[in-house]
Amino acid sequence: MRPTSVSRRGLLAGGAALAASTKVGTAAGGPSPAQASAPAAGNELSWYDVSTWGVEGRAWADTASFYDRFPARAQEAVPEPVWQLSRESAGQLTRFSTDSPVVRVRYTLGDERITRATMAATGSSGVDLYARDDTGRDRWVSTARPESPWLTGLTVDYGLVSDLAPGPHDYTLHLPLRNQVLRLELGVAADATFTPVAPRTDKPIVFYGTSIMHGSCASRPGMAITAQVGRRLGVPTVNLGFAAAGRMDAPVVELLAELDPAVYVIDCLPNMNAAQVAERTEPLVRTLRQARPETPIVLVEDRTLQRAWLSPVTHDQHDVRRQALRDAFRRLRQEGVEHLRYLAGDDLLGDDGEATTDGSHPSDLGMVRYADAYERALRPLVRGTT
Repeated sequence: MRPTSVSRRGLLAGGAALAASTKVGTAAGGPSPAQASAPAAGNELSWYDVSTWGVEGRAWADTASFYDRFPARAQEAVPEPVWQLSRESAGQLTRFSTDSPVVRVRYTLGDERITRATMAATGSSGVDLYARDDTGRDRWVSTARPESPWLTGLTVDYGLVSDLAPGPHDYTLHLPLRNQVLRLELGVAADATFTPVAPRTDKPIVFYGTSIMHGSCASRPGMAITAQVGRRLGVPTVNLGFAAAGRMDAPVVELLAELDPAVYVIDCLPNMNAAQVAERTEPLVRTLRQARPETPIVLVEDRTLQRAWLSPVTHDQHDVRRQALRDAFRRLRQEGVEHLRYLAGDDLLGDDGEATTDGSHPSDLGMVRYADAYERALRPLVRGTT
């Protein structure tokens, strides 16, 4: 159901005026999700600060900067690479409704690396706009391009749409996958209605993994695995992918145990060797199970590197990692651990070798294939049939 739209004047009237946030990188949770900033009119647009009503995919409120993925206290606990990567806004999204024919976005990034070696700037540092159609499906509308002339310093100012049909539309905006966001604002026509939509309170699917889960190398944020799965299943998701640093580290697992998700997905094997898998899988499951006795946990094998068919060494590395995970899974099940599931890796990318950018990281085609596999595995779990 579309939220009731209100005009700019309605947002400000009757004691319902909401203070505008002017501080970049709001700390310690920011304002209440029910609040929205008062718009600052200019150039025939009214601007709204997203931090005043919030984003989905932000699992902790006590962050050092509003769009960080870990709480500030994690800096002293997790490995330094994980901490730095946790400052990237992967998997977060915000929703709003407006009848404006124009939607503009203005956001400031924290990292001057706008793009990556095998990843487009639109995926690494862009934002992705979707709108809900008459069937209730969210469909792509526009992607911000973080390049000249829309990029000044580290601030992107981009017109997402300007020729929309009359009437209100419900939107979802996906944040950058491989960059930090310090400030994010939406601009609409000054005389348009604008309704911020607070993040859903449903239990999310929590994904913990590697660069693949992080979003490398999707061409735009809405193509990341977690974004696709969230749209398909209609549930919130939390993206805790850490490029080259998803290794079942105990301090990260302790943070995961603080959450109360619908499902935990553990997809770390691409960053681990067989010895690490054998050493860390069972403690991870026991820690999560102690904290959340009934929450399903899905252990996922690594995807098959696309050269493995021609490289016996690569093929054998997959075999020993996967065997270590299977052995841990079997022991845990024999111990009586319940609600534990397993997802094999052979078919995650398909079998034609055409679904990656570099033989390892999924292209958009690879992201779709990953999402297909996850949807099949997770749909029964989010419906409660564990």
